[in-house]
Amino acid sequence: ITSPSVDSTVVDGIGIMTMRRFDETTSDLARKAALDFKSKNVKGVILDLRGNGGGLLTAAQDVAGLWLNNQTVVSERTNGKTTDTLTSGGDTVLDGIPTVVLVNSGSASASEIVSGALQDHKAATLIGEKTFGKGSVQKLINLGDGSVLKVTVAKWYTPNGKNINKEGIEPDKKVDLTAADANAGRDPQLDAA
Repeated sequence: ITSPSVDSTVVDGIGIMTMRRFDETTSDLARKAALDFKSKNVKGVILDLRGNGGGLLTAAQDVAGLWLNNQTVVSERTNGKTTDTLTSGGDTVLDGIPTVVLVNSGSASASEIVSGALQDHKAATLIGEKTFGKGSVQKLINLGDGSVLKVTVAKWYTPNGKNINKEGIEPDKKVDLTAADANAGRDPQLDAA
């Protein structure tokens, strides 16, 4: 069973986009959801990245581009020197629409790249819990015996220069979701958004 990487709905004039991972379909599904929100004149958007462990960097770049117009999404540094900077595209479907990003300790890697970019550029408010802190770039090296060595070659930094790795991203507003909340069907993080 394969669930889509993006689900969306509109509730009381608010577009809610839930992103489970960043895969080959994420960019297109997110853009379709954004265009649907725009056609329905939503007054706000909630991007739910809770439990999203990441995925493709290009998908994260595309998703950030729904809000950011040709702006830095993330930079890569090796030995303290910037080796690559990724910027968003120019087709900002959701630019200017009030946005909240929901994050938790399961939000990692590409989720942190999107969250950090939107937070640093003040395109969204982050609500929830501190993110995981997976901000390293790995390179796979094939060895002669058929095994593979994974080596960290760089670290990701948000547009304002914050190192994501092992640090995570602090939300603008901390709201916990307890086991008691989940068992009772409550979602105080979504309510706060």
